[in-house]
Amino acid sequence: MPNTTKQALGESLKKLLLHKPVDKVTINDLTTDCGISRMAFYYHFKDIYDLVEWVCIEDGKKALQDKKTYDTWQEGMQQIFEAVLENKTFILNVYRSISREKIENYLYKLTYELIVNVVEEKCVKVELAEADKAFIAEFYKYGFVGIILGWIDRGMKEDYKEIVRRMSITLHGNITNSIHNFEWVKIH
Repeated sequence: MPNTTKQALGESLKKLLLHKPVDKVTINDLTTDCGISRMAFYYHFKDIYDLVEWVCIEDGKKALQDKKTYDTWQEGMQQIFEAVLENKTFILNVYRSISREKIENYLYKLTYELIVNVVEEKCVKVELAEADKAFIAEFYKYGFVGIILGWIDRGMKEDYKEIVRRMSITLHGNITNSIHNFEWVKIH
């Protein structure tokens, strides 16, 4: 039942953001639209930005699903772009507001989760320190998110499939190469 209330609040937020900026949406707007009390809102969220973050995380979970392997990371990245595009008004509204870091954090978490799984998969036969694996995933995460943020900043006009294709060409073999470089340094 609580998840239903959270989902209703998330949908209400997305609906309200079609007509007003996130910093103009009030808790009263949300609760009135959902037909719930303010107490019900505060039972689930501390403020509107907490709700924004929850919506981003939930949309992210749906976007990635099981696309977190070396063979499927491009599909996972494409699904991240599709999730952002599907929620274009919401994303642009939040991105252009005071809570821009919520979108950035959402993308960082999502992209890191995707890349760290690829790194783990590629390290199966390699003994690499967890800190080194995390560093590799962090390094590529920032590059990926930078590309996505640039795309958002330009109004999401470019074909995201072409962006993912170019990312794939750029990245081809680089994670494996990074793992081998860390392994080589450890030996020497």
